Amino acid sequence: MQYWYVTDAGCVRANNQDAVAVEELDKDTLLCVVCDGMGGAKSGNVASALALDVFKQEVKQSWKPDMQDEDVDRMLQNAVKLANFTVFDQGQQLEEFAGMGTTLVAVLVHKNYATFVNVGDSRGYLIYNSGIEQVTVDHSVVQMMVDRGELLPEQARNYPGKNLITRAVGTEAVTECDLFHRSVEQGEFLLLCTDGLSNQLDDQEILFEVAHGLDKQKCCQTLLDITKMRGAPDNVTCLLVEL
Repeated sequence: MQYWYVTDAGCVRANNQDAVAVEELDKDTLLCVVCDGMGGAKSGNVASALALDVFKQEVKQSWKPDMQDEDVDRMLQNAVKLANFTVFDQGQQLEEFAGMGTTLVAVLVHKNYATFVNVGDSRGYLIYNSGIEQVTVDHSVVQMMVDRGELLPEQARNYPGKNLITRAVGTEAVTECDLFHRSVEQGEFLLLCTDGLSNQLDDQEILFEVAHGLDKQKCCQTLLDITKMRGAPDNVTCLLVEL
């Protein structure tokens, strides 16, 4: 497995509150994590970095190559719970961090199987044979409206208040994550991103760049460049994995 990523403050924000990490747990296993912090300039950075580090360390310490699928699910859920508790507790302890939180999307790839976990509206995609699937489902007000039939998906892209999320890591004492499972094959791609990317590019645009970009680091940079050409009002992070 190979991986590449870019992260950038964008064109409007003074600070980049996104955080990204990749860990090779063993020769057959890769863990990728992306977080998008919320709060003031300082607290958003703290929330995303803290959640990412706690989540990553918990998975690293718990991972065993012979884990069953249900054990992997439980491990990822526990890592989210610990990250949530840590960020929430920090926000309770220090007034300057009060109310901070972060999204979290991660994927653990072991051999030919990928397990995605998410809280918030950062996304995980599977790209295969010139097709693309958004695997994760946004925890957002707009997604709830789409689910209820009040908005079409194409209307949701530019709907006011699109950035309002219904779940986050660290804003409440308890949060819930969703898990998604996919069989994967050699030559396919996984992509994790914050909403700074997905709000500016639709799925087919992402697919086009990944499918046609021979240099995948340049592909990530091109995706970033497109968001910046469109104004990039938010931080932008894109992480691409080739299986």
